[in-house]
Amino acid sequence: MWRWTRDLVRTSPSRIAALPQPSLKTLDSQYRFHRCASRSASRPSLSIWRRKKEMGKEGLIVAKELKRLRSDPVRFDRFMRSSVSRLLRSDLVSVLAEFQRQDQVFLSMKLYDVVRKEIWYRPDMYFYRDMLMMLARNKKVDETKRVWEDLKREEVLFDQHTFGDIVRAFLDGGLPSEALDMYEEMRRSPDPPLSLPYRVILKGLLPYPELREKVKDDFLELFPGMIVYDPPEDLFEDEDGRTESEDD
Repeated sequence: MWRWTRDLVRTSPSRIAALPQPSLKTLDSQYRFHRCASRSASRPSLSIWRRKKEMGKEGLIVAKELKRLRSDPVRFDRFMRSSVSRLLRSDLVSVLAEFQRQDQVFLSMKLYDVVRKEIWYRPDMYFYRDMLMMLARNKKVDETKRVWEDLKREEVLFDQHTFGDIVRAFLDGGLPSEALDMYEEMRRSPDPPLSLPYRVILKGLLPYPELREKVKDDFLELFPGMIVYDPPEDLFEDEDGRTESEDD
């Protein structure tokens, strides 16, 4: 027994040395694989408000019933408590997205409140973006102020591209005052300014020459080497004259 042990100890180092050793190229490949795997695991998942929203059967039933009961406050509230609160997260998100697409402001605001009370809810830029874009299309000032206050309270920050899209939506919706308020928020944002969102806003400001000059000055101050296209001065005068002649 002892002889066998001595022989094993004596021969083990040579046998170990004889084993094939991994090359530097192999070790480097293994390191890169594990580094990529670790990076993928730590990467944040896609926001639920950006994922493809497919409404399930339960969501379809709830959406149809909410539209039917909206004129009956008592039955509507009862249905909200009994059925909407039991929806799966995916269905609740999908129903809200569908109401926003249909410009159902009343129903969207109701589900907005429900979502913010859910245990899985987390403040999200895209959640608020979709709400504000829908409210801008429908010229809802009071609801916009309420959503904006919630957003500020939850310390949600928009990036520059999202700010540009929202400001443009309020300009296109005929709400220049609200658009300017959000533009000022954009100017105070810690996110570094980008030229493209400013160009999006400047194009939306064509019907508002005075406001456009202010934003144009800010743009040229931030990006001194860039050029801003100015339309002909008589562009809107021709449109106004055409409108008046049609009214006559």
